[in-house]
Amino acid sequence: MVAPSTLKAWLRDGAELAILDAREEGEFGASHLFWAVPCPLSQAEFRAPLLLPRRDVRVVCTDGGEGLAARLAAVLATLGCTDVQVLEGGTPAWQAAGYELFSGVNVPSKAFGEWVEHHYETPSVDAAELAAMQAAGADLLVVDSRPMAEFHAMSIPGGINVPGAELAYRVPGMLARPGTTVVVNCAGRTRSILGAESLRRAGLPNRVVALRNGTMGWELAGFRCSRGRNESFAPGIPADAAETFSRAESFAGAAGAGRIDRAGLAALRAEPGRTTYLLDVRDPTEFATGHLPGAINAPGGQLVQATDNWVAVRGARIVLVDDTGTRSAMTAGWLRQLGGWEVSCLRMDSHEALETGPVLPRLPDALRPAVPRIAPDAVRGGEVAVVDLARSLAFRAGHIPGAVWGVRTRLDAVAARLPPGRPVAVAAPSDDLAALGAADLRGLGIADVAVLEGGTAAWKAAGFPLEADRTDPPDAACIDAYLRPYDRNSGVEEAMRAYLAWEIDLVHAVERDGDAPFGAW
Repeated sequence: MVAPSTLKAWLRDGAELAILDAREEGEFGASHLFWAVPCPLSQAEFRAPLLLPRRDVRVVCTDGGEGLAARLAAVLATLGCTDVQVLEGGTPAWQAAGYELFSGVNVPSKAFGEWVEHHYETPSVDAAELAAMQAAGADLLVVDSRPMAEFHAMSIPGGINVPGAELAYRVPGMLARPGTTVVVNCAGRTRSILGAESLRRAGLPNRVVALRNGTMGWELAGFRCSRGRNESFAPGIPADAAETFSRAESFAGAAGAGRIDRAGLAALRAEPGRTTYLLDVRDPTEFATGHLPGAINAPGGQLVQATDNWVAVRGARIVLVDDTGTRSAMTAGWLRQLGGWEVSCLRMDSHEALETGPVLPRLPDALRPAVPRIAPDAVRGGEVAVVDLARSLAFRAGHIPGAVWGVRTRLDAVAARLPPGRPVAVAAPSDDLAALGAADLRGLGIADVAVLEGGTAAWKAAGFPLEADRTDPPDAACIDAYLRPYDRNSGVEEAMRAYLAWEIDLVHAVERDGDAPFGAW
């Protein structure tokens, strides 16, 4: 056990430290420590190895006082972690000690975005101003800095999808005239701010502004977002890649980011007692085409604005990889200003031996339960009950008819809903996760349980129908996800306003907390 005062001191001692919160994302989002990273107990066997490249790093597990942290610590021990503590009393004890708690997710990154706006005085326009410019036929390029899935769901009319770190790499070549105004948007505030400021820091001569409050602000102002669009940047290496790299390298160097070669990377990885992350910041389709062995895909702009999705260890070293240098350099410059890591850039050599395809988390063989498999054909008749462990939002979007949704570590309530005496098949995004869920159900007394091979994806590939229901599970049951305003079934406008107010207030909460070294590179 570690007392809150001890952990507070550890955050400031300069040594490597990871704080992992064992609760589900929705529970984590209600109240957590600033530098805590979600590592839900239901996904820990898969998420922890990505978050902790070095198993002997100092780790503190926390929760909301329910006892989940101790269970997470036990899982980490089975994965080979050797320096694991539990925060005594969890978040309630942290607050009782007089320390700050935060709501929301990706909090350090979001707070950093607000800091960037204040520090660099990033210009912006609101929805009414942008609509007036469009109506007047102004020379505009509207670019959306979010991943394609979010852009497809809702976008500013006339916008083009250019996610995060692609902006400084792609936008200069998309502009034919110096008089074109570039407007960068996201769903709310901070990805717009980082995107616009990236173009400004990269020396784009055009006027660049962020769309204040993004698509939420657009809809709150009474305008309608487009839906279902896929307009994006042209693939391939831009003709001006050498020029964008030169400007990006200057930005990264000014922030203290380094540049290393393969020998330097090998030396970092071989050094005992230090953690090194190898993150490929290119677009996911490029990553799948070929990447360095051991690299994890973390698209640059999303990495800066959701750093805790990939990096948990404070004081670690981060090596960023891409092919032409611009995206890694821009990302490195921002991560250095976010603070807390040594950051270097590495350029890929086209002649190197590369791996292809996505990197999927795998369960160590020693932890994989022996559970029988069942094919989709055998489930189709309805005689086998299906338990689905997908994310709640994915389940809403499409699931096997009659399937019951649940969180792997909360299956007691699911077991009570299953028809007695009927065989059970467990579907999940991976067969390994399904096997763990099946083992958990066995522990609850359900003997006849199997893994549905390939899960819902295999069911769909076989041509069998899916059913969708936005209300199943209901909002209150989605503990595995921190619901965005437009994921909700009611109170959407109120949630949008609350989210935007939350982002704006983060700067003040961070000042009270005192542990964010923004800009101190």
